[in-house]
Amino acid sequence: MLKVGIVGVGFMGMIHYLAYQRIEGVKVVALCESFFKERLTGDWTKIKGNFGPQGEMMDLTGVATYDNFDDLLKDENVDVVDICLPPAAHAAHTIKALQAGKNVFCEKPISLKADEGVAMVEAAEKSGKLLMIGHVLPFFDAFNYIYQAKITNKFGKCLGGNFTRVISDPTWLKNFYSMNGSGGPMLDLHVHDAHFIRTMFGMPKAVQSVARLRGDVPEYFNTQFIYDDPSLVVTATSGCIMQQARPFTFSYEVHFEKATVFTDCFNQVPVTVLLEDGTIEKPEFPAGDDITPFVNELTEARNCFVAGKPSSMLDGSLARDALTLCHKEIEACNTRQRVEI
Repeated sequence: MLKVGIVGVGFMGMIHYLAYQRIEGVKVVALCESFFKERLTGDWTKIKGNFGPQGEMMDLTGVATYDNFDDLLKDENVDVVDICLPPAAHAAHTIKALQAGKNVFCEKPISLKADEGVAMVEAAEKSGKLLMIGHVLPFFDAFNYIYQAKITNKFGKCLGGNFTRVISDPTWLKNFYSMNGSGGPMLDLHVHDAHFIRTMFGMPKAVQSVARLRGDVPEYFNTQFIYDDPSLVVTATSGCIMQQARPFTFSYEVHFEKATVFTDCFNQVPVTVLLEDGTIEKPEFPAGDDITPFVNELTEARNCFVAGKPSSMLDGSLARDALTLCHKEIEACNTRQRVEI
């Protein structure tokens, strides 16, 4: 039985807690919350999110509760520390947990600062423990489909594609455009696609970006990822627009030698496959709910923690690279110059 201690009982901490209930061989044995201490009593009624279930009263019978992180680290019953704190706190808590001999699963992004992402991966290597970062995108059916097509060569060589992720300006978030808060659209929103692009296509050798800026923080931007292979064309569009009627939007169009796959949630276009013989397929996926991708993600993490082997989709080095890419894109947005990786 893999025993998990969750640090940070906010919306994502709750989602992880609920997902673990659906996974065999895993048990949440501890919770740590330093700010909203009523949540350690099971009162999660004030937890709200932009998808999935909302907070309610929880029965925490049998779960150890701590309001001090060091006390949780001393709990020998905890095998894995699951960190669901704000991004600015990821590095310090992750490194401390690794040094305490714990495996770590940390929510995305790995950190807000590129050098901290590097330090976190180095700390994992030095400790001999595993560090996984919760980039859940590859575990959504629409993205897992093209990832599996790529690694199995289902439609031949992958020739690249375009990824879009746009929202209306989140005016209710005070620190959204702060590089010490949410990190703006680049680190809060686009980092999902940066991680997926890194996982699908490898690390590019350079980026070129154009952006509408808010100070020096990209507000809306387009990036071209440049690879040694001239046939590999990968681009992304992300950021915020001012029209509040715009809901959260993601879409992609990915090109293979023998097929093109696309989807668009804003226009309610399901995953659609255009085949070389002129036919069209619309693959069907198993029924699920908003928590299902997180169940899939944390099941992958469980398997890797138990086996003592890194994950091909969640390894800390991939998240470190995704963060590096985002910072290179920020530089390219501000200089309007090609930036080498």
